Formats: sequence, C-alpha cells, structure tokens
Amino acid sequence: MAAVAAAFLWGGGATADAAELLMVDRPGCPYCIEWEDKIGPIYPKSAAGIFAPLRHIDISDLPPKDITLTRSVAFTPTFLLIEDAREIGRIEGYPGEDFFWGLLEKMLREETDFDG
Repeated sequence: MAAVAAAFLWGGGATADAAELLMVDRPGCPYCIEWEDKIGPIYPKSAAGIFAPLRHIDISDLPPKDITLTRSVAFTPTFLLIEDAREIGRIEGYPGEDFFWGLLEKMLREETDFDG
C-alpha cells in the first residue's frame, strides 16, 4: 500500500483521464492578473486544485494539439475543465473570488467525480 501511495504522490498514480483546469490567458489581461493575485497562490492547495491541477495556455496558442474543445475561446481568462483530453466544462471570464470558487466547484461536481 505504501508503494501505491508513493507512486501517486510522485505522479505515477495519475491517470490519463485525470481532470485538469486549463486557464486561457494573454499578457496584460487585467482579469487574468487579478485571478493570479487572488486565486493563483491558493488554487494548487485547494481541494479543486489538487483534483484538477492548473495549466496555463496563451490564447494565441489555441487550439492545443492535445485537447478537443467544444468551441473556440474568445475571452481571457477562460477556464476549461479537461478530462480524457476533451473539454467538459468552462468558465468564461473571472467573476471575482467568491463567484469563481462557487462556479468551479459546481462545474467539478456536475462534470466529474469531485467530492471536495
């Protein structure tokens, strides 16, 4: 059992279908900067951040070769919930700290097996 736990902690336990939160941003985006200031330091430590680690992508690098999106991205930031290399949910824009957490957790609960 300890070997399984160690493998998971070191990345060996991650599965191909693990959830990921993709943040589409662009240099100078004021809402992206606000998100980074208020949520960025907290996100990786949160239950949501542990369940769906964050990856940044510049809007000019879309669409990513490894992910199928449901539609194009027009706004930054846009948060794309990815599982099995496909988009399963999104939050367009940054509605502020309180609303962001509520929208994210609702999306995670509805679209994945997140129970945090």
